[in-house]
Amino acid sequence: MQWIDWILIGAIALIVGTAVVYIVKAKRSGKKCIGCPESGSCQGGCAGCAGACGKAPSEQNGEDDTH
Repeated sequence: MQWIDWILIGAIALIVGTAVVYIVKAKRSGKKCIGCPESGSCQGGCAGCAGACGKAPSEQNGEDDTH
């Protein structure tokens, strides 16, 4: 292996390791759906609110405000 291969392997390992640490810390803090901005206050996770956690109430009801 050349030195560039080791640099790339190290960079990929660093990215994956950072992602794993972020996920573990988020789960320990009680987030149900990591990546959802309202995951701490959503009941039942993002699947429970159909991904509407961060949407405005009119968007949750399927209404369109562009009339």
